[in-house]
Amino acid sequence: MRAQRSRHLRHTHIDVVVVGGVNMDYLVQGQALPAPGETVDGSRFLRAGGGKGANQAVAAARLGAQVAFVGRVGRDSLGDELLDLLHAERIDTRFVVRDREAPTGVALVMVDKTGEKQIMVAPGANQRVTPSDVQRVQGLISRAGVLLTQFEIPMEAVCAAARLASDAGVPIVLDPAPARSAPKELIRRVAVMRPNSTEARALTGIEVSDLPSARKAARKLLDLGAGAVAMQAGDSGDVLVWGSGEECFPQLPVKTVDATGAGDAFAAGLAVALAEKRSLREAGALANAAAALATTKFGAQPAMPRRGDVVRLMRRCGYAAEATTFARHTVLSGSKELS
Repeated sequence: MRAQRSRHLRHTHIDVVVVGGVNMDYLVQGQALPAPGETVDGSRFLRAGGGKGANQAVAAARLGAQVAFVGRVGRDSLGDELLDLLHAERIDTRFVVRDREAPTGVALVMVDKTGEKQIMVAPGANQRVTPSDVQRVQGLISRAGVLLTQFEIPMEAVCAAARLASDAGVPIVLDPAPARSAPKELIRRVAVMRPNSTEARALTGIEVSDLPSARKAARKLLDLGAGAVAMQAGDSGDVLVWGSGEECFPQLPVKTVDATGAGDAFAAGLAVALAEKRSLREAGALANAAAALATTKFGAQPAMPRRGDVVRLMRRCGYAAEATTFARHTVLSGSKELS
């Protein structure tokens, strides 16, 4: 079955290429997160596919894109399961390396009643993604609509992918997580960057807690060469800043269960919209609604929303014009009317 799916995808145009990490997530939800040295009871357990790269690949596929994933898993049963999960979303995984030495990555996730989380990751094969892995898919990246990447794999591999995309004129969406500094060369190649407050501090040294500080950090990243920055702005929601404009996207009224995959849904929304040649305002509206819906279910990949549901939330929350645009048939391969 896996080989048949790969053959089906062999000649498909790829809208979004994701280069990043993939893990098996083990999630426990309870009333409160434990303090250091404390043991607390949980009420719910879930074992599901995770890793920021894989989460974003699933989110982009459910938002209507044809997606290819580039990364590494071990030659173990967890790797088999994770690839099967991606195949089930019709994601092209022919470019995932099966590592002979390192195991598949895993993540331990704890979530409290408000949706706040703590995560510890054993990256395994993710930390063995190499620039050579990326170079082998140069043709794939150079023909893509958008490159979407993160920091769960070595920085050398991220930069190699960004160079290939930038040199080919392919827009890059960067989710700079987990938090770390980044080479200026990488920032200059990025079309849209999407940091949270912790990641913004690592990149700029600025503490982000509200809209003014979010604007300040975003402007610093623009000064470093980023094309646009979608920044978390505390209770104000998100602000999208670019050279000649700015747009604020407030938190949407949904019942939050688990915020684990919200940032991944946001990044995927940006990537899908850019692949469709949408405006930055339209991209932000889609991303904001996708992130909101991702918080309404437990887990990361299981919570990634489908395009029709995102469009309906946009209509309910004052983005009727943008919702109508995204409901129409798009330039993405295989997209359908979604109203």
